[in-house]
Amino acid sequence: MTITITASEYESLKAIEAEKSELEALVKYYEEQLRLSKHRQFGASSEKTVCPEQMNIFNEVENTADPGVAEPTLEEVTYKRRKRVGKREDDLSGLPVEVVEHTLSEYEQVCPDCGGALHTMAHDVRRELEIIPAQVKIVEHKRAVYSCRDCEKSGDHSPIVKAPMLEPVIPGSLASPSAVAHIMVQKYEMCVPLYRQEKSWEREGVYLSRQTMANWVIKTAFDWLVLIYIRLKSCLLTHDILHADETTVQVLHESGRKAQDKSYMWLYRTSGETKTPVVLYEYKETRHHEHPKAFLRDFKGYLLTDGLRQYHLLDVTSVGCWAHVRRKFDDALKVMEENQRPGSRAQKGQDCCNRFFALERDWAGLSPEERFDRRTRESKPLAEAFFEWAASAAAWDRVLPKSALGKALTYACDQRPYLMNVYLDGRLEISNNRAERSIKPFVMGRKNWLFCNSPNGATASSIVYSIIETAKENGLKPFEYLKFLFETVPNTTTGQLESVLPWGDAVPERCRMPVNS
Repeated sequence: MTITITASEYESLKAIEAEKSELEALVKYYEEQLRLSKHRQFGASSEKTVCPEQMNIFNEVENTADPGVAEPTLEEVTYKRRKRVGKREDDLSGLPVEVVEHTLSEYEQVCPDCGGALHTMAHDVRRELEIIPAQVKIVEHKRAVYSCRDCEKSGDHSPIVKAPMLEPVIPGSLASPSAVAHIMVQKYEMCVPLYRQEKSWEREGVYLSRQTMANWVIKTAFDWLVLIYIRLKSCLLTHDILHADETTVQVLHESGRKAQDKSYMWLYRTSGETKTPVVLYEYKETRHHEHPKAFLRDFKGYLLTDGLRQYHLLDVTSVGCWAHVRRKFDDALKVMEENQRPGSRAQKGQDCCNRFFALERDWAGLSPEERFDRRTRESKPLAEAFFEWAASAAAWDRVLPKSALGKALTYACDQRPYLMNVYLDGRLEISNNRAERSIKPFVMGRKNWLFCNSPNGATASSIVYSIIETAKENGLKPFEYLKFLFETVPNTTTGQLESVLPWGDAVPERCRMPVNS
């Protein structure tokens, strides 16, 4: 039987089919987003192709315990030296050793069989790791003031001479270099908010309010640490390869803005080729490109970033991040059924990116000139072939632009000019992971303290984070280095500040991390 339909009915059917296809695509998109959201919430976050088993933090002790791992031991030789045995985290060679003697009294040194005198033939040795909790005390600085007895008797003027004394970190305050350094390290390195520190101080019998601690942090950051920050920025801008990244921060009391509005913490840092690494944070209210443009005004080199458009508006050579490309294809794989993954376009895209990273690992020990040559001969042709494949796959009519795979292909094609810039210089890194690792301490801290109260607090936080992260990059202990700065900078002239930078000659050995042999 033949069914005849009119032209208007045919057009209606076509419209229904188109609407059906559009709805099916929309359902598929939402299903992908749901699976991806679940994976991000509950799955492993590692970007490795073979992800390790996700650790349950509540069972960390049970998961990491291994009775077969030997404890660190100490070896005695003709001089006092401790030899490391085992993993780096078990190295105790930098710790002092206190010896506690357990002996018998003279009257007890009698043989239980014959009654003869006993002598020491050997020692049983048991070693323990002793923990001494932090001690809090008041240090009272008493400065002697002198006058002349003869002048007091014979004249109407008596000179006053005072003994020398270092300037305090905050005049008229109980704040000491060690106290301020401790508060900063706890908040910005260990992610302990001030209200938790307040409770910790109370348990030690010290009643120090969070407002007082906040005042100390802001005051010392703007009085002393900013001087180091300014010089670190000058050092940063002398390099011709930098990395940049940004993340959100909530600041409650910004003029003309709601408390819920997003502000941003921008990060700029040196690349891996430098011997004097610098990591700097900068707080700004918005994500406008004028902020990095102003910060990098005197910089004209290579800038490694993610695909954020604001970076591409700067007067620099933008270098893209291949890790972000791989991440997009990884997301596309996560939303697919396992039996659909082998041989899929998402799998092929991920495999291509993995190939680039594998080559970079093989070339890690090469000089920049050698790496540039190998990249030109081996990696660059693979990259060009990858982009040709991505462009043709993105044009395929069954790849939906809003799907995870469509986004991965579109992102790769859009970022091609910047991703190919990595082949301009052998010193450039293939990803911006270095910047992401540096901004991670701020992201982790944000999960604990959640927001900044004011722009002044956010700016002070950016300064402190900069000093701490730069210190760590240069192999310094954050607490010791901050304490050294607060002892030194208030008593140092402007011309002497270069010597107290993390690589300066004035930095004492106590600030440096122990070097493992």
